[in-house]
Amino acid sequence: MKRKLRVGVFSFTCCEGCCISVIESLNARLFDWKKRIEFVNFRALKKVKKIRKMDVAFVEGAISTDDEVLRLQEIRANAKILVALGSGAINGWPSNLRNDFKGAKKKKVMELVAGFGQNAKVVPVKEVVDVDDEVAGCPVSEDDFVKKMESFFDA
Repeated sequence: MKRKLRVGVFSFTCCEGCCISVIESLNARLFDWKKRIEFVNFRALKKVKKIRKMDVAFVEGAISTDDEVLRLQEIRANAKILVALGSGAINGWPSNLRNDFKGAKKKKVMELVAGFGQNAKVVPVKEVVDVDDEVAGCPVSEDDFVKKMESFFDA
């Protein structure tokens, strides 16, 4: 029997809608995928503190803190393939809307941002690490996620 695909799913600054789509995709595919996938990291499914070696890392959300930068770099170092999952990871939207605020609104928002330990600018994943692939959407559609996941089965 072929070795299971080792997969991680990670969430950064976002609403976690893409993680919900991933979980929803398991409803109809769990028994088939259990034979083919080992989720080595996926906070929504199991408690895992250490980032482990994996074949594919799916990353959702924009990057907005120094801690997120370090964690993303660790994920990249442990993943053969990194897939940006959804609009937040691909282009920073909608979290990056605050990057373009002006005047008094920007000043007020930046005071809050600083108070929460956020960086001045929100960036997409590709501005921090190399991205090998992506699945667009906000959130991603189940069908698009399933097609992408299954493309790695026999790769």
